[in-house]
Amino acid sequence: MENYTKGKNVEQEFERDKIPIEGLPDNFLWMQVRGGSKMSNLLNHVTGILEDKTATAVVWSGVGAAISKTISCAEIIKRQFSIQHQVTKLLYQIVEEHWEPKIEGLETLVVKRQIPAIHILLTSEPLKDFNQLGCQSINGKKFWEQNENQPNKKQQLHSKRKKVFKQIQNSKN
Repeated sequence: MENYTKGKNVEQEFERDKIPIEGLPDNFLWMQVRGGSKMSNLLNHVTGILEDKTATAVVWSGVGAAISKTISCAEIIKRQFSIQHQVTKLLYQIVEEHWEPKIEGLETLVVKRQIPAIHILLTSEPLKDFNQLGCQSINGKKFWEQNENQPNKKQQLHSKRKKVFKQIQNSKN
């Protein structure tokens, strides 16, 4: 790579119409978090809009190094406003890096990289589809909850051990 210099980067831009979350509300605030974004500015902006009830839903989007900041902002707002519904989608954004040759006779290199990206929808209104991947709801059934009538594996194993122990005790008597 010593024979090349870094040229331009071509990134796919996020578009409001291409957010991969099903059943987005019509009136939502879209926050695109960048690496250099200040969390206090982002949070103050969203807080003002949610308090004015101008929007009932917020979509947080971030790419690469901004993912952790995106998640932090979403979690702070979720706790601050007791937002009940969340949909999280992870995907990859394709970035083309162009490398220009320093020496004549070499071709321009184009390197395609996939950078992780995240979209988080927070809404206080019920979602249209609770079964989509990445959907979380305070009122919904958690994956770790089971029917009260149906014992979990640990309880089943414990009851089997009891039965075996009772059989051994009865055979000795």
